[in-house]
Formats: sequence, structure tokens, C-alpha cells
Amino acid sequence: MRDTERTSVPDETAQAWRRLVAAARRTAEEGLVVGTSGNLSVRVGGTVLVTPSGVPYDRLGPGDVLGVDLDGRRVLGTAEPTSELPLHLAVYRATGAGAVVHTHAVHATAVSTLADELPPVHYMTAALGGPVRVAPYATYGTPELAAAAVEALRDRTACLLRNHGTVAFGEDLDQAYDRTAQLEWMCRLWLLASSVPGRSPSLLTPAQLASTAERLRHYGRPAEG
Repeated sequence: MRDTERTSVPDETAQAWRRLVAAARRTAEEGLVVGTSGNLSVRVGGTVLVTPSGVPYDRLGPGDVLGVDLDGRRVLGTAEPTSELPLHLAVYRATGAGAVVHTHAVHATAVSTLADELPPVHYMTAALGGPVRVAPYATYGTPELAAAAVEALRDRTACLLRNHGTVAFGEDLDQAYDRTAQLEWMCRLWLLASSVPGRSPSLLTPAQLASTAERLRHYGRPAEG
């Protein structure tokens, strides 16, 4: 039995950890990561639950719960946190994030090697705050990478990391994951459209994106009568 299996954790934390593990497994199943690449986290009060370093997601269970405070001090579990912990904590400190997802999605990573931002080829660009920026390359797990990502996320909810992958955050894990998936899909769309010889993709204007952003603010909400 693991030490963490003998540690009692609040129900809210245990439930959040189960959702985190399920989302982590989903990133692998949907091809957003390979092997143990990528990492996810979710905030529960002052604790950040985070995937551990070098552990395949299908081996994670309830007894592997791992949490740190916002300064990176371990408060739950015994495993080594992901090497990208500085990145996750920097996003939490700079935003109102409730969850952060980092992947090595192949189409998004390909775009990160080709452009300084993902052109607005689809109206869902507005859901991410505008054209998605590419943060300059920095070695993984470093404060430099964390700082570059936070700058690229200014007024955005997702960014690309040069020659590396993606970062997206949300109010909760579902929203952060959805933004990650949308970003990968739009990157694939742009690559496909750009590959047609002699043609260039049409791009949306700032006014068109602003119109979409306004509609998205009311999406899924009952109309006021």
C-alpha cells in the first residue's frame, strides 16, 4: 500500500484528483500527448493538484494524489511533481485559472515551429481571446519558459510554446481541456488549408472576432426576458 493510500484527503480533493486523472488519460487516448509527455493540474482552494513526473497516466489511481501549494511546497503525496510545475504555478499566479492543461499536441506543435501566432482561421479563435500567440522557445521546466508562457497568455486563455506544445487554462478542468482540444483542431485546420498549392486561407477580421466574442459571452445562457 502506498503512503498516500493511508493519507486521508477531503472528499472535494479526492473527487478533483479523480477528474484530473480521467482528463490526463483522455489526453493520451485522444493523441494530445505521447507517453508521459504533457501535464495537467487543477486548483482546489489553496492547493494545486498536479500530475507527477514520469508516471504513465494509466498507472495513476486514488492513492497517487499529489498536491502543492502556490509556492510549490508539497502538501499531499510523495511522488515528484511534473517538471513543468513552475509553468503551472506561474499561470495560476497570473490568472484566475482553476485548471491548467499542457500538451504536446502534434498539429499545435507543428504550428509553433512555423508562425508567431495562429492566424484566425475560425471563429472559435474568439473563445481563446484572439489569435493564439507563440511563446519564444525556452528549456522545459524553467522559469524562463513559465515567464514566456504567461506573457503569451496575456488577454488569452491559451498559447503555443515554440517547438514544444500548448498551454490552456480555464475556470475548471473541462473548460481548460476544451480549449486545448479547440486549439489543436484549429491548428490542424490552418495546416490543412495552408497546404493547398497556390491558395491561402481566408482569415477573420478583428471586427468579426469581436462579434463572435460578444455572442459567446451569452452562449448557453437563458435569454433575459
